[in-house]
Amino acid sequence: MTRRWTVAVVALLVAGSATGAATCGEQLGSSLRRVESTRYAIAYRIEPAPIVVGRHFVLELAVCAKDGAPPPQSLRVDAQMPAHRHGMNYRPGVTTVAPGRFRADGLLFHMPGQWEFVFDVGANGKTERLSSPIDIE
Repeated sequence: MTRRWTVAVVALLVAGSATGAATCGEQLGSSLRRVESTRYAIAYRIEPAPIVVGRHFVLELAVCAKDGAPPPQSLRVDAQMPAHRHGMNYRPGVTTVAPGRFRADGLLFHMPGQWEFVFDVGANGKTERLSSPIDIE
């Protein structure tokens, strides 16, 4: 009987973590953007949307660990324009809202074009970088 319970618990854990990436961020509501790596899924919402050149905006983020990855302990957010080889003129501040939930304040895109959000997820002394392109008109 103990072996059956162990198999059932393991099956539930595997099923839960397999769907975890798909449901990551659903507590943030609608209009979510997503980016994934082999170890993490990030869902984020832009406030206010859409982004307006020259106006500050905020990102509400959920970072979810995939199978076998440690839970996220920290998050750094930045943005860059790969074609122009420069980033933002402002450094955003990131605060932890709850385990796996973050808020990045003080972002501002000073010109239109192809930007890329850069997310550095920290856990157990290691950092994993994810990026997500966004076009700003």
